[in-house]
Order: sequence, then C-alpha cells, then structure tokens
Amino acid sequence: MPDRILRAIGQQTIDHRGPDFAAVGQRALDGMKSIFRTRQNVFIFPSSGTGAWEAALVNTHSPGDRILMFETGHFAFMWGKLARRIGLNPEIIEGDWRGGADPDQIEDRLRADRAHGIRAVCVVHNETSTGSVSPISEIRKAMDAAGHPALLMVDTISGLASIDFQFDDWGVDVAVSGSQKGLMLPPGLSFNAVSDRAMETAKQASLPRSYWDWHDMAGPNKTGYFPYTPATNLLYGLNEAIDMLHEEGLDAVFDRHARNGAAARAAVRAWGLEVLCNRQGQESGVLTAVLMPEGHSADAFRAKTLELYDMSLGNGLSKVADRVFRIGHLGDFNDLMLMATLSGVEMGLANSGVPHTPGGAQAAMDILKANAA
Repeated sequence: MPDRILRAIGQQTIDHRGPDFAAVGQRALDGMKSIFRTRQNVFIFPSSGTGAWEAALVNTHSPGDRILMFETGHFAFMWGKLARRIGLNPEIIEGDWRGGADPDQIEDRLRADRAHGIRAVCVVHNETSTGSVSPISEIRKAMDAAGHPALLMVDTISGLASIDFQFDDWGVDVAVSGSQKGLMLPPGLSFNAVSDRAMETAKQASLPRSYWDWHDMAGPNKTGYFPYTPATNLLYGLNEAIDMLHEEGLDAVFDRHARNGAAARAAVRAWGLEVLCNRQGQESGVLTAVLMPEGHSADAFRAKTLELYDMSLGNGLSKVADRVFRIGHLGDFNDLMLMATLSGVEMGLANSGVPHTPGGAQAAMDILKANAA
C-alpha cells in the first residue's frame, strides 16, 4: 500500500450522516465508475470480495435458478460453491486450470439451452489461483451469437485496476471486485458494477436479501450517502487510490502490469520451469503461477524462501496445492520491485535444491530494459 493511501486512511473519521460526508461518498462512487469504465451503477459494500459475490447473485436470482459457471481455478470453484449454498443451481463447465474461460464452450452450452432456463453466465476475469485471464469481450460476443438472454456476471476482484476491464463496452451486466488488489487498499471494501438491465432483473428476483440489496443502496447513493454505516476511512483511501490511478493513467497502469508479467514469465522459462497458464494471450499481468518440478514441494520452497529472504510467495490452492507457487506483481509495484522479487525466487530455488537453470532474473531484466516505459 502506498504511503499516500495509508496517510489518507489515517485521517480523522467524520460523521457519515453529516453534511461533509456527501462529498467523500460521491467522489468514491463517481470515481469507481471511471475505474470500471461505466456510466451505470456502482455500489460499494463494507465487505470482502466474497460479499460482493453474494450481492451479485442474490440481487438477480430466485431460488432454484440455473446459472452457468466456468471453472478456471479455485476462485471460480468457490463462487460456484457459494451459489449452491444460497439456493441456486450452478452448472459447471470444468476447465483444466491452465487458461481462461472458453467462449466456444459457453456458446455451445447456451445454444443447447433452447428454453433459456440459464439465468446468468458467471466468469472470473483474472483467476488469482492460476494466473490466467478470461476473454470477457469474446464471451459476450459468444453469448450474443447464441441469442441467449442470460446476464453476464464477471468476477474482476484481482483484475480491476491492473488489467484492462471495460464494463460498458464489453457488455457486462454485473461485475464484482474488491479493494485489496489493484486498488492498493486493505481488505474491507467490495464493489458491484451493475447494468440497467441487471437493475431491472433485480426487481423480480426473490432470493432473500437485506444488507446486499442494490435498491436500498441506490437511493442514498444519489446524494453520496449509504443506507448503513460505510467504511469511512477506507473511502478516504479509495479516493486517494483513484487519484493515483488517473495520475498514472489507466492505460499506463495496464502496460506496467503487462510488462512485469512478461518479465516474470521470461524468468520462469529461463529457469527451466513451467508457467501454470499455458494459453498464449491469456497469461496474467497480475501474478504468475509457477509449476514445481515433479517430486518437489512448492510449500517447502516457499517456507525456505521466507526463512532466508523474508519474502512471502503465494501458495497453491485446492487442486494445485503444494504444486505451484505464485509471484504477485500487481498494484503499487514497479520494475525494481520485480527484480528484487525474482532474485529472491532464484536464490530460494537454489537454497531449496529445486532443479533449475540460473539466469532467470537476468532474462527478466532483459525484458524490462527492452520495454522500459
């Protein structure tokens, strides 16, 4: 988290019903529209991203509704698990966890649904557990080609403000995000960007909801207020984060993440290791997941690297537990930070006895020098 954001969060808390708060709330709500690239509604909840998952589903569905979900990794799986718990009937297209959602498979499944019983298609934009990106605009085109009326719902918790996301232009109906990734904040805020079509759908949906109700939010939000106590100090930080993103320029932010992702993957391949995402063009600029050689523990390597170099690497989740480690390169992150990270990984591989070819950090440096902003 940048110092600017920490200082903003540290301001004195004000009365969230008082006259001064309206400017804070309105600035946050309008600012998040610019980050989602939408002119439609954005709602801000005091919660983790899991809450925003639930809000997206309960506002748009009734008990027993069918939804189509593509399992790109752990978080896509968990969103499906949540859907089942709240009374929905998710149909899962299984993936191999090595790439994003496949628009062709989604189109085929929707064409087969001639009665239009599927109410929504739910996709993870940037799968944090695998380092793969789903082609959201292509998925919308596939849905349109199938002539299917399902809503397009996208989890961009780790994608927003790190890689390109265009809510309006891509025809997304509901997007889910959180504060603790590209927005450079602590956990505690979550977001739903909501199309006018999804707002209309919410009027007929009958899953129980109270805290998550969009229509309860919409009225007070028009004047910068919230129907219940907001996370005031996190909103201070959010407004600072939005300013920082626009000062750099969103396209420059995306280019920086893409450059760091390309450099990280160059390092992995120079080490003779394998990037988990093996679909060209779907590799993430947010993080890189690395497969360990057969017979070597990713968790043992991570523990040794933490012990020796005080650097924490992401662990593998569920199906890839102890088989991968994850290198994060998102948010307030630059080329020199990446080089320090990759040097620590390379030293950790040597200290842990993991078979590799030295020189990965140099390969990444070559990429960064050639693409210096």
